[in-house]
Amino acid sequence: MPLKPIAGNPGDQKKIYLLKPRGFCAGVVRAIDVVKIALNLYGRPVYVRKEIVHNKHVVEELREMGAVFVEELAEVPDNGRAIFSAHGVSPEVRRQGKQRGLSIIDATCPLVTKVHLEAVKFAREGYTIVLIGHKNHDEVIGTLGEAPDKMVLVESVADVDALEISDPTRVAYLTQTTLSLDETKDIMARLVERFPMIRGPKSQDICYATENRQMAVKGVAQFCDLLLVVGSANSSNSKRLVEVGHNYGVQSFLVNDWSDVDPAWLVSARSVGVTAGASAPEHLVDQIVTALHAEGYHQLEEVEMIEEDVRFSLPPELAGAAAQLHRIVGVGAPAAPLSNA
Repeated sequence: MPLKPIAGNPGDQKKIYLLKPRGFCAGVVRAIDVVKIALNLYGRPVYVRKEIVHNKHVVEELREMGAVFVEELAEVPDNGRAIFSAHGVSPEVRRQGKQRGLSIIDATCPLVTKVHLEAVKFAREGYTIVLIGHKNHDEVIGTLGEAPDKMVLVESVADVDALEISDPTRVAYLTQTTLSLDETKDIMARLVERFPMIRGPKSQDICYATENRQMAVKGVAQFCDLLLVVGSANSSNSKRLVEVGHNYGVQSFLVNDWSDVDPAWLVSARSVGVTAGASAPEHLVDQIVTALHAEGYHQLEEVEMIEEDVRFSLPPELAGAAAQLHRIVGVGAPAAPLSNA
């Protein structure tokens, strides 16, 4: 919707622009529900490799419910039950799970799985694959594992300039799903300059939720003196929202919750934009809005740039068990997600 700058006396009007869409995306809802439903079906303990999603509040809530978070499958007892996080894993990790006889539930976001399948396809066709992403991010590590001998990682235009590829006519590209659209555009432009025959996926890899949240920030940036992005420091899509805010001229900060907000940020800010990364719970946003209200921000406008209505089904290994339990005792996975998205 079109916005207008706040009118009237600058001293007596403070406003919150609450961005929508914000917070949980469909992949995050699915991943959190997988853990909750697994705990309901099988009881404690259920092990989760890595953080199920990159948000410390979500992880702590699930830990209190009985989830045990581990860094590697080696920490899971033999014949135990383990969940792969929304960020995906490499084939080697899958092999380890099978070799040890673990019961695996795969909560990988379907949009990440799409990138993995594209990597396998291009590798089989003999392409060198340029993966645009951030080094050491869980998603990137998993994707690189699909074709480690045929894939190279770039993080910047300078990385593209440094590429040495034996056959420049057989090059393909993929991207991490949570990148900055603007930054990726520059990298892609340089890739096309260097490798005019480069191929890519049929549809972009940057996910709908990442794109929508970035577009919402762009839409309100000119009306805001301050942007607060709710999300954890290891959340790629949350950090990208802060970068977008900075790039569009608004002072922007990443905060876990209200306790991270520096009162000095508010001194000269008449209008504050509030959004949340795709793994941040809505109650943290509510907390910030309530606190801002107490600080004198009495005007609130929710700005919806685009409506999201995406849901992903449960992984088959969990959906089947839930359906069987429902047939036996009349309980099981609900039709709608459990999470407060």
